[in-house]
Amino acid sequence: MSKKSRISWLLVAPLLALVLLGFILPIGYTLVKAVENPEVTAALPRTVTVLDRWDGEGMPPEEAFAALVTDIEEGQRGREFGSMTRRLNFELNGARSTLMQTRRSLDELSAPYSESLPAAIPEWGEPQLWQLIRTNSNPVTASFLLRALDLQITPDGRIEAVPEERAIFIDLFQRTFWISILVTLICILLAYPTAYYITTLSNRAASIAILLVLVPFWTSILVRTTAWFILLQREGPINAGLLGLNIVDEPLQMIFTRFAVYVAMVHVLLPFQILPLYSVMKRQGTDMLRAAASLGAPPWRQFLLVYLPLTMPGVAAGAVIVFMLSVGFYVTPALVGGLQDQMVSYYIAFFTNQSINFGMVAALSLLLLFFTGLLIVIARKLVPNLDTTIKA
Repeated sequence: MSKKSRISWLLVAPLLALVLLGFILPIGYTLVKAVENPEVTAALPRTVTVLDRWDGEGMPPEEAFAALVTDIEEGQRGREFGSMTRRLNFELNGARSTLMQTRRSLDELSAPYSESLPAAIPEWGEPQLWQLIRTNSNPVTASFLLRALDLQITPDGRIEAVPEERAIFIDLFQRTFWISILVTLICILLAYPTAYYITTLSNRAASIAILLVLVPFWTSILVRTTAWFILLQREGPINAGLLGLNIVDEPLQMIFTRFAVYVAMVHVLLPFQILPLYSVMKRQGTDMLRAAASLGAPPWRQFLLVYLPLTMPGVAAGAVIVFMLSVGFYVTPALVGGLQDQMVSYYIAFFTNQSINFGMVAALSLLLLFFTGLLIVIARKLVPNLDTTIKA
C-alpha cells in the first residue's frame, strides 16, 4: 500500500469507526436482543434438560418436578430467577405469581414432588406452565417479534393471534405511520410555497429568511414542545385570544389531543422539509418557467408539467427526512398528546424503563428500522436523484 493510500485510510478511519460504533454495532446488538432468549435456561438448567426429553403430552415425569425444586432452591437469590419470572409472565399472565409462590413454599414440599408440588400450588398440576417452560428453553426465539405484530407462541408451540384486549401493536404501528404520514404531508404543503417564496427574494432577504428557518435548530425539542404545551392549554394565550375575539364561547380542548401532536411535530420538523426544497429550487431558477411561458403554457401547466417535476427530488428528500424523524418521536406526543396519541417510541420507553423487557424494545426498534428502510428503498426507486438531493 502506497503512502498516499495509507494517509487516505487514516483520514477515513474516524468516519468508519463512527459508523461502526454508532450504527452497525447498535443494530447488530438490537437484532441479537430481539431473538435472544436465555432467561429460562439460565434460571432452570436442570428442568430444561429434563423437559427437553419430554414429548409435551400429559404431565412431565417426577424427575422434572425434582429438577424444578432444585433449580429454584439454588437460584432463588440470583438475578436469573427474577429475569426468568418476568420472561414467563410476559408469555403467560400469572406465571410470575406462581413461581414466586413456589419459591415461598419450598420448605413445605417433600418427595415425591410430582404429588406435593401440585398439592401446594395447583398450577403445577396442569401441563400449560410446563409446556411454557419447555417452549421458552430455546436460546433463540421469535416470540418478541411475533408479539410486536400481535401474535404469540402458545405454551404448546403454536403461533396464534393474541386475545383482542391485548392486541395493541398493529394499531400502534398504524397510528405511528398515520401520524408520521400526515405530518410529512402538512410539512410538504407548508414548505413548498415557503421555499419558493425564499428563492424569489434578494440575496440579503433570502439570507434573513433562511436564518429564521434555522432558528428552531438552536432550540431543543423539549423547549419547543413545552412552549406548545403552554400555548395550547385551556387557560393558555391561544384560548384567551379566541375568547377575547368572541370566536368561541368556552375554551377549546387542544392540549392532549391529536391536533396538538400535529401542530407541535410540524413546528419541529418543518425546517427539514424547507431546506432540501430550497436547495433544489435555488438551483433550478426560473429559466425553464420562462421557456414554458414563451411556448404558450399557462401558469398552471408551467407548474404541473415543468416546475413540479424538477423540484420533486427536493420534495422526496425532505419527505424522507421528515418521515424518518417522525416515526421516532417520543417527547412531543408524550407531552402534548393523549393516551391514544402515543407512538411506538412511547412503548419502547415503557419496556425500557418500567417493564424492563429489552426483547420487546429490540423487536419494536427493528420493525421501525425495517419500515424506515423500506420507505427509503421505495423513495429511491420513485426518485432516481434522491441520493444526490439528500447529500446536497
